[in-house]
Amino acid sequence: MANKEIIIQPSTVETIDKALYDLIDSTFNLHTTTNSGWKKVPVLWISPERSFHVKNKEIRDKVGKLKLPLITVERSSFAKDPAFKGGWQANVLPNTDGPRGYKRHVRMIAKRISESTTRDIASADAKRNTGDNHYPTSNKKVVFEEVYVPQPVWVTVNYSITLRTEYQQQMNDLITPFATRTGNINSMLAYNSGRQYEVFIQQDFAQSNNMSNLGEDERMFQTKIDIKVLGYLLGEGKNDESPKIITKETIVEIKLIRERSILGDEKPWKTDNKKYREF
Repeated sequence: MANKEIIIQPSTVETIDKALYDLIDSTFNLHTTTNSGWKKVPVLWISPERSFHVKNKEIRDKVGKLKLPLITVERSSFAKDPAFKGGWQANVLPNTDGPRGYKRHVRMIAKRISESTTRDIASADAKRNTGDNHYPTSNKKVVFEEVYVPQPVWVTVNYSITLRTEYQQQMNDLITPFATRTGNINSMLAYNSGRQYEVFIQQDFAQSNNMSNLGEDERMFQTKIDIKVLGYLLGEGKNDESPKIITKETIVEIKLIRERSILGDEKPWKTDNKKYREF
């Protein structure tokens, strides 16, 4: 029986984060008119330490204020919601016993006859019974190849996309694609490392402008857009070996090795003390 393993790239929390960031930065690829002309709006991931952002001269001016317009992405929550999941919904307990066991949650997705292995077994039986390995015999030892894949674990990841601009027209340029890119529905796909995740743009765009405040604060238009991502995890990340696609062959025959006598050994319980067999 031959087992084959193909290592596949895991799907982790970081993979989902990168897919969402690439969706906003590359797929939407938002531009607007600034004091320096038509430019791409920078997208900032809110995870590094505050000191890193303060020292980043690309997004701050000489006095330390943020250069607007700016888009920030933040992961706001992470949940494992059994009510929000993809097409693979059943929980399959792994078979960890016996020679067919595997320690991970795996699921058989394909089963086909292994022609080469079945042919070799039939040829060996014909050679043993008739002396001719090409003699046609009735072969009941059919070997199947079974393909197993890891079972995905569905997770719900929520993100907050914050749009910050100095002018109303800039905000109009940035907010419009989030409403029109998906058509009359609120879902689309995000991709990363060959993975794809379902993205749901929530319907409410919360605006918190400070135009009514006549103080000395910097004028800023701000809109918060919540995005819900249906992601899945494969493997346990760095705490586990990489997930694999496993191909197994079924067992058609079990052979037990019989005990053999050692040549020249004596029989201590016999009076004639003859040996089992001479050398």
